[in-house]
Amino acid sequence: MKFIIGRKLEMTQHFRDDGMVIPVTLVKAEPCVVTQVKNTEKDGYVAVQIGGELVKGLNKPEAGHVKDLDLVSTLREFRVDSTDLQRGDKIEVSVFTPGDKIDVIGTSKGHGFQGVVKRHGFHGSPASHGHKDQLRMPGSIASRRQGPVAKGKRMGGHMGDAQITVQNLEVITIDPVKQILAVKGAIPGARGSLVLIQTREGKSIWQK
Repeated sequence: MKFIIGRKLEMTQHFRDDGMVIPVTLVKAEPCVVTQVKNTEKDGYVAVQIGGELVKGLNKPEAGHVKDLDLVSTLREFRVDSTDLQRGDKIEVSVFTPGDKIDVIGTSKGHGFQGVVKRHGFHGSPASHGHKDQLRMPGSIASRRQGPVAKGKRMGGHMGDAQITVQNLEVITIDPVKQILAVKGAIPGARGSLVLIQTREGKSIWQK
């Protein structure tokens, strides 16, 4: 299983040799360092923890955890069935090859507090006949007979800023020099946001 930590750059286009245009998202994936390898005997599961670029100061437990390694932060963990990686190994963007099927995990753009019209697509109230100041109101949310408001009721609230996984994307091109990965389609998050990339080995792949 291949995996790496990256940062979303922007969307652009890639032209195939036959002239077909493919929308791609560019991801900057600098070399990552393996900071810990977990096993079933000690930790109860198998996983590989890696550290990406240094973008913030580490707290004391994290600093002690990686004190014998290169400067890393942004620690993330990937579950695997088995691995040959050892602590201190480096993972570079060149481990991927064009055509690999991958999953991309990111954090969607935050939109703050939003009402039901924007958050859930409600139509709102009519614009006349006594509906002043009620155009984007949610309307009734329950009844006396029902009692408390049912769980999961669609109402206004915090929108976005959630972990999103986009599955079965394709690696189009790789630039080992600039450490840039071109992924077909869109991935979650704003420009500069952190994304986790992992291959779909052992998972069912959707076929066209």
